[in-house]
Amino acid sequence: MSSFEKALSGHFYAVGVGPGAPDLLTLRAARLIETADLIIAPKSSKSTESLALAAVRPLLKGQELVENVYPMERNQEATRSCWAEAADLVASRCVQRQSVVQITIGDPLIYSTSAYLVEALMDRMLPEKIHLVPGISAMQAAAALFGDPLTIQEDRLILMPATRIEDVELALGQCETLVLYKVGPRLNELVALLDRHDLLDNSRLVCHLEQAGRQVVVNPITRNLPAEVGYMSTVIVRTGHRSW
Repeated sequence: MSSFEKALSGHFYAVGVGPGAPDLLTLRAARLIETADLIIAPKSSKSTESLALAAVRPLLKGQELVENVYPMERNQEATRSCWAEAADLVASRCVQRQSVVQITIGDPLIYSTSAYLVEALMDRMLPEKIHLVPGISAMQAAAALFGDPLTIQEDRLILMPATRIEDVELALGQCETLVLYKVGPRLNELVALLDRHDLLDNSRLVCHLEQAGRQVVVNPITRNLPAEVGYMSTVIVRTGHRSW
């Protein structure tokens, strides 16, 4: 039997659940969630719900559930302290022969809380009992929505947060496709930057991607954006193509 046909006793799984739609979970993710003893769902201290939990609700059938509220701030000490506490919980439950799944929106290794938890677990559990299960990222789902390849031929792709506009401007000259996460707080500055570089017509934005009833699409980006656009936004900028 494959170790991924069900969640094994004493093992931990960081499971990517995709951008938000339940039918974009992988089969492996679904099997692990359905068979886990304990599911840990991360929730931002500034959110009223866990996006990852909303994505997996159809799979919940009595599994124990813990919502882990993490600080939504640029503070390494507070962040690592929060996930160290979660790691203590995971390790203790695994010692009790329970199976533990932490669900995370998108992929567990792309701007995910799972990275902090897995790091903390390395001092508490055997590496062979720690597993990471990839999920569909917002970058992939957004590209599919727009029907535009992220890369062809020799194109270079950069994925980065939009938290420093000066870094975004530098990246525009280093790639043919630029994908930006964490866009909301810098959106007006970003629009102004794209306008200066004549890239608004080559830029697309989606907010609350694949989240039923909430998705907002702006294609192409304009100077007048809807009020609903927020932090959970992805922008794809096409700067050109590189031939062979």
